[in-house]
Amino acid sequence: MARTVRALVVDKPGEHRLVAGPVAEPGPGEARIAVHAVGLCGGDLELYEGVRPPDRARYPVTPGHEWSGTVEAVGDGVDPGLLGRRTVGEAVRTCQVCERCRQGATGCAAGVALTGYTEPGGCADVLITPARSLHPLDDTADLRAAALLEPAAGAAAAVLGGRPRPGDRIAVVGAGMTGLLAVALLAAYSPAALYVLDPWLRRAEHALTLGATDALLPTEADPLYGRCDLVLVAGGPAAGLTDACRLALPGGRIVLAGPVEADGHGLDPVVLTEHELTLRSAPGATPASWAHAVRAFRTGRLDLARLITHELPLDDFARALPLLDDASPEHTKVLLRP
Repeated sequence: MARTVRALVVDKPGEHRLVAGPVAEPGPGEARIAVHAVGLCGGDLELYEGVRPPDRARYPVTPGHEWSGTVEAVGDGVDPGLLGRRTVGEAVRTCQVCERCRQGATGCAAGVALTGYTEPGGCADVLITPARSLHPLDDTADLRAAALLEPAAGAAAAVLGGRPRPGDRIAVVGAGMTGLLAVALLAAYSPAALYVLDPWLRRAEHALTLGATDALLPTEADPLYGRCDLVLVAGGPAAGLTDACRLALPGGRIVLAGPVEADGHGLDPVVLTEHELTLRSAPGATPASWAHAVRAFRTGRLDLARLITHELPLDDFARALPLLDDASPEHTKVLLRP
C-alpha cells in the first residue's frame, strides 16, 4: 500500500485545512525530510491573516519555515551519506549562481523563494527541500530545540553585523524572540555588561536566564546613555531609533535587527556624524549566520529548549494561532509536532 502523508494547507487568508496524499519523491538535488517539529512565529500569523507583501506569500501554501527533521530520501546528485541525518534547513532559497548570490548579497537576480511562504513548508509529515539548504546536526541533537535554529540564524546575522568584542558593553533593545536569541549569542562573547530593555519588564527579565546582566524598562535607560559599545535594536515598541542612538558611546555600533517604530522625533544625522556612530541593518539569515547559529547550538552555547512554551499536534493549528499574537513570556515559542 502506498504511503500517505499529511500537510497543513492555508488555501487563502483565514482558511486552512489538513490534507492527505501520497508521499512525493525528491527530485535532482533535493532531499525529503521526515519533519520532527515546526516553530511558528508572527510571520505565520501574517500569512494566515493575508497581510504579508504580495511577493512574500503565495496561496495555497503549506506554512512552516522553522523546521527540524531527519533526511529520509535523497534525489539524484545528492550525497547518500545524508540519509538518516538529523538536520535543519535555510528558509530562503536563492539560485546561488548569479553575481549577487556569489557576492553574498541578500538579493538574488533570479528572485527569492521562501519556504513556508511561497514554497511548501514544514507543517507536514514530510518536506522536500534543496539539499544545498541543509545544515546537518549531530546524531544526538535535540530536534525539538533545533526547530528554533531558523530564528536563531536571523539573530546571529544581527550579532555578527555588530562585531561584538570581549569586554564590550552591549544593549539589546526589545526582548522578543530575536532579542532573546541575540542575548544568548552575545553572552558567548564575554561582554562586560549585557543590558536588555523592554517595556514589559517580565520579558526583559526572561533574558537574564540567557546571559543578560541587567533587565530594564526603556524609561530607566538614562544612566546608560553614551555608555554602550554596541546597541542591537530587536524591534517592537521598545525600539525607537533615536533612543537607541543615545545609548551608544562615541564610535559605537548600532544594528537594526527588527522593525523600528517611528518615535516622532526623527534621527538627527548630526548625532551619527559627530559621534562617529556606525548604523546598519541586519540582512536576515545568511549561510554564514546559519553556520554560526548551528555551531553555537552544537557546542551547547545556545540553549534553545528553554524558549519552547507550547507544543501542539499538527491538526491543532487553529489553537496555535492566538498564541502567536501574545507577547508575554508565557508564549515565547509555539511548536507544532507532525
